[in-house]
Amino acid sequence: MKRILIIDEMHSSISDRLTAIGYASDYLPQITRQEIIEAEDHYVGMIVRSKTAIDAELLSSKPNLKFIARAGAGIDQVDMAYLDANQIQLVNAPEGNRDALGEHVIGMLLSLSNNLRKSDREVRSYVWDREGNRGFELSGKTIGLLGYGYMASAVAEKLSGFGCRVIAHDKYKTNFGDLYVEEVTMDDIYSQADVFSIHVPLTADTRMLVDAAYLARFDKNIVFVNAARGEIVNTTDLLAALKSGKVTHAALDVLENEKFAKLSSEQKATYDELFQLDNVLFSPHVGGWTFESYENINRVLVQKITALDV
Repeated sequence: MKRILIIDEMHSSISDRLTAIGYASDYLPQITRQEIIEAEDHYVGMIVRSKTAIDAELLSSKPNLKFIARAGAGIDQVDMAYLDANQIQLVNAPEGNRDALGEHVIGMLLSLSNNLRKSDREVRSYVWDREGNRGFELSGKTIGLLGYGYMASAVAEKLSGFGCRVIAHDKYKTNFGDLYVEEVTMDDIYSQADVFSIHVPLTADTRMLVDAAYLARFDKNIVFVNAARGEIVNTTDLLAALKSGKVTHAALDVLENEKFAKLSSEQKATYDELFQLDNVLFSPHVGGWTFESYENINRVLVQKITALDV
């Protein structure tokens, strides 16, 4: 029976699902990078999340690999050039957590627009400040999306009942306008967006894309949302935009450096300031991380593995 190595935590249904399509699996979520490299080369596939870089060093230790299955959407830690050069197939599962991500973005926007975190904290401290917690409505606003893949389309669908206009620009797609979104140019987003939400992968083109100059191009003061990858945004420049009022509110599910124990002194100083702001809402990269998506990702991955030529 063909074998698959699973190196990250997965929903408990994964092994049974793989067995049902003819694969044996070694479920080793505690395995270290060095142990992966040293493991016997008898796997046709590997299921990964984001524990370690799936790079040439690791991949070259397993010349029998036929595919990598990424449990989630992002593939920025996968050496695509090596996969292409060695005919190793890649599957991922953005369909499995798109609804979770869409709901999370809406939840963050509603919390920010209604001052829910601040007002909850104040009421618990016996402060009853109605005027200080007056919110704003999404209805009538223009929501600009950068990128229009599975995640952005889920956000657009979830916004459809809020009475707002949703526009999107995708550098790599055309003719994607649908019931939920209007396809526009980036200049249209700069001139029209009240809310700007990022939904692009981390690549050489998008790393540090959003900096001071980028934010300055928006005609309006904007609400900023990032539930994609933290490294797309220059955090120091975002903090400056929040201080100036160019960004009125920010919802951040991801950060430029999410390894808090490894922050530089400059990053720590920036985070210390950012974390004091009531108009910024944070979550720990859990936008697509629900109980339902945890299992849905297994279902999607196994469907795609079934269709591979292995």
